[in-house]
Amino acid sequence: MTAATSAEAPTAPRQPLIHAETLVLRAPTQAWSAADGSMGTSPIHGCFFSDTRLVASVAVQVGAEAGELIATVPHGADSITFVSLQRHLDDARPDPRVRTLHTRTATITGVTDTIVVSSNLREPIETVVTVTLAADLSTMDHIRSGLPALPMPAVTLNGDRAASWASDSLTVNLAIESGTLTQLPGGELRLSWAVTVPARGEVRVGWQIEAADTRAVVRGVEGAPSWSVPAVKTADDRLNRWLSTALSDLDALRLTTTAHPDEVFLAAGAPWFFTLFGRDSIWAARMMLPLGTELAGGTLRVLAALQGTATVPDTAEQPGKIMHELRRDTLEIHGAGLILPPLYYGTVDATPLWVCLLHDAWKWGLPETEVRALLPNLKAALSWMRDFGDADGDGLLEDRPLNCADETGHGLSNQGWKDSGDSVQWQDGSLAEGPIALCEVQAYAFEAAMNGADLLDHFARIDGAAPGGDEWRVWASALQKRFTEAFWVDSPQGAYPAIALDAAKRPVDTVTSNLGHLLGTGLLTAEQRTLVARRLVSPEMSSGFGLRTLSTEATGYWPLSYHGGSVWTHDTAIAITGLASDGFTSEANTLISGLLAAAAGFDYRMPELHSGDSAATLPHPIPYPAACRPQAWSAASAVAVLASVLGLAADAPGGVLGVSPAAEGLAPLTVAGLRFAGATVSLSINAENEVSAASGAAIEVR
Repeated sequence: MTAATSAEAPTAPRQPLIHAETLVLRAPTQAWSAADGSMGTSPIHGCFFSDTRLVASVAVQVGAEAGELIATVPHGADSITFVSLQRHLDDARPDPRVRTLHTRTATITGVTDTIVVSSNLREPIETVVTVTLAADLSTMDHIRSGLPALPMPAVTLNGDRAASWASDSLTVNLAIESGTLTQLPGGELRLSWAVTVPARGEVRVGWQIEAADTRAVVRGVEGAPSWSVPAVKTADDRLNRWLSTALSDLDALRLTTTAHPDEVFLAAGAPWFFTLFGRDSIWAARMMLPLGTELAGGTLRVLAALQGTATVPDTAEQPGKIMHELRRDTLEIHGAGLILPPLYYGTVDATPLWVCLLHDAWKWGLPETEVRALLPNLKAALSWMRDFGDADGDGLLEDRPLNCADETGHGLSNQGWKDSGDSVQWQDGSLAEGPIALCEVQAYAFEAAMNGADLLDHFARIDGAAPGGDEWRVWASALQKRFTEAFWVDSPQGAYPAIALDAAKRPVDTVTSNLGHLLGTGLLTAEQRTLVARRLVSPEMSSGFGLRTLSTEATGYWPLSYHGGSVWTHDTAIAITGLASDGFTSEANTLISGLLAAAAGFDYRMPELHSGDSAATLPHPIPYPAACRPQAWSAASAVAVLASVLGLAADAPGGVLGVSPAAEGLAPLTVAGLRFAGATVSLSINAENEVSAASGAAIEVR
């Protein structure tokens, strides 16, 4: 028997590509379509709610034709208008005189579509508007896995203007205000309106889809966001344009849990991660601190409410540990061997990062009553680092600690932010064996211990109690010493920290973007910081569109590898923040320039990640085709970059906001609407990169 050729072999399921598709969102709702608003030509298309697709396809016709798209016009993150010509209804004049404006708006409970047929003809038009749509109840996990489409669910017609369908917990209702709704023999729903478009007038029709889920674990947030929306003017408008788009996207990503409806956090990203993620939500809230502390407070409290209290191997829960992700049901990615429980704790870095967020929020002015209420959680998180994070007692935090969920064989194989299976590899491309100790996790733990010590001592002084911070400073000092002894790798270009130590405590010798996370934490000496800063802006690491996750000199480098050569916006922004904090303004500006170039290339909605191709070779950023867009920490990176440009250093307990401008290429620059310790702050930087005006707080120019 002849072996099948590759063309004859069965095709494995493929995750949908989403980079070219159009999205509106208002968490927990998202609607994906083609540029003309139609749905059905891509596997990701559809209206989604609570990680379930409600509608799989939508086709609109006016006078039996779809029309010709001429523009797709967004109105922020949650609404968009598709403008099409209807020349088959037009006269013979050269100017188009009949068009449709199809507006789609996402809400926290569903999607509303409105079609306006507009005419400049002298005579009225009699025509029919029809919409054909297919009901669906596929889960996002099913779609992400690339599995075949499921049969349409049973639909109940409720008269001729409403229909409904349901799963065990989710109910979908479709309604139209006029026209008629029928079901076709194949199961699709047909909405139709016989209309008369007046001479030089218009007619409006539409439909609404709403859903409710009795088992939902997250829900949407109504009203305006708590953070300020600053007015920014710069010599280079790419930063303010990126910031404006990012804040609109972040507004639409707001969620609460159903258990704690008053605590707002940011969903990690659309479409795949539309829920609470410990690491992602923490980083996004941390980056947003210059615009207010309310988001940080909500994020801290909702994660504290879910903090581990027991050792549960199946979920990776441990006392004091901060969770990784929360979902309604078990997550299963078919073909990847990944099965995660609804509440999963498989992360090594969220716990120290939670402590860092609490400290930074305090420094930005989170009320001390709110900080004090979280001190028991702080103590538990610090204890987790020592008692559980350091699984083998060597003074370092290990990824995949002993007795974690991955003894089951179906959890995350890497539990730092680079959580793909091939993210930790040697220079020759072979994979490191774990448990491993990631370099950036040691930096987070050091910073958390030092900052946690400051918080414990501060509140002990207020309460007249004995300070409790010294034991954590001693612990941090031992970690720092161990890091210096174990992580550094020599090379002709200068020493650098390994990405990790493997199970045998050998330094894994690839040069990676993880180095950027070490800066600004206090872990490194001045000489070590200089070596890292120089390495980050080398041609092997800086692509011209941001920081590559892996050096081009590594055997495993590939520009479209998820964590092995691509550029992640938040990763670059963290490096920028660290560089600026440690005084490497030139290097920070090199990476800022790259992100601004990428932002312009992606029309200012920065994706989760993009290709690591060099800007010198391909002068337009190349998308990673399955990247979330928008994504919380990518969007929040715009605020982090602004803070780095201004050189902000908050000290609300001391009553001072430090400013050290590094606005190369962006000055003169004015910002109105920052928030510090409850006050609104405005700053002006002149062309000489000097603070020329400031108001709203005690400013210390550094």
